[in-house]
Amino acid sequence: MPLIDPGKKAPAFTLKDQGGKTHKLSQYAGRPVILYFYPKDDTPGCTKEACSFRDNLPRFKTSKAAILGVSILDEASKAKFAKKYDLSFPLLADPEHEVADKYGVWQEKSNYGKKYMGIARTTYLIGADGKVQKRWDNVKVDGHTEQVLEALG
Repeated sequence: MPLIDPGKKAPAFTLKDQGGKTHKLSQYAGRPVILYFYPKDDTPGCTKEACSFRDNLPRFKTSKAAILGVSILDEASKAKFAKKYDLSFPLLADPEHEVADKYGVWQEKSNYGKKYMGIARTTYLIGADGKVQKRWDNVKVDGHTEQVLEALG
């Protein structure tokens, strides 16, 4: 599926987090949501991105924004990752990549000439009205949290 453009309604989803708790996009209605898709738990880039969101949680709280990380690894992997790096925000397991498909981030990738399917590092800022306000494609981890905070105002 194609990426969701700003101005469009964000696709609904229901996923479990690292503690087995179910999260639905609808439960965050009325507040902004930072929905960031990352390739894999506990890898260098993904760890750096998650820790940057963690370190800036107080700044996100002023906007009442929810931060939700999504990757295809299971809840057990998420629990281990969250514990290792003291990540207190929800990390959502999308093992069948259904949500990644809906948001257009399940894409063909290439590494050393080998092609495979995986999550393209992408962040969506979903407004309190449930519509996509901004999308960052092929996210570069360095400075990304600042970009998201700036977009939140």
